[in-house]
Amino acid sequence: MSQQIHFEYHRPGIGMTVYEELLVLDRPDVKVLLQKDYSGPAVDVGGSRILDSGAPMVWFVFPNSWHDIGRFHLNDGTFTGWYTNLCKPVQFDGHTWIGNDLFLDLWQFATGDPVWLDEEEFDEAVQSKLIDKPLQKQILNQRALIDMQVKLGAWPPPVARDIDLAQAEALLGTEIF
Repeated sequence: MSQQIHFEYHRPGIGMTVYEELLVLDRPDVKVLLQKDYSGPAVDVGGSRILDSGAPMVWFVFPNSWHDIGRFHLNDGTFTGWYTNLCKPVQFDGHTWIGNDLFLDLWQFATGDPVWLDEEEFDEAVQSKLIDKPLQKQILNQRALIDMQVKLGAWPPPVARDIDLAQAEALLGTEIF
């Protein structure tokens, strides 16, 4: 059966947001979370709605990786694309997970070209020393690796393409360990 996860998401200089999510798949290489009802404001990219307030999301957390990936939807369940969030590796403490944002995000429309988001916020974080030089290098290296995989058609990873909202919902009632 699924487990409730209390996900503390920290943004340097901004604060923490807590998300209550359901762990629907727990493998050594990936943890899949279902957030049934996004409580934040609607999100638009380039004039297109990518996430409605109240819409479901499926998150893929990769242990020891510097990113996680969300599948975003509208309220009617329409899949809009993948949101890659650059972050420090998630810390797992039982049912409490801790994520630390690194400002840069990649939005990849279900159909269309990807676009990097929040570059100005990243630059400001570097200038204000919220991100030091070694961490800046790590973030830019992660971005370069993702860019290479995008060019090869290998991003997002297969698991984030294969497990859609319906499959994540179907996993709710199954054994995940």
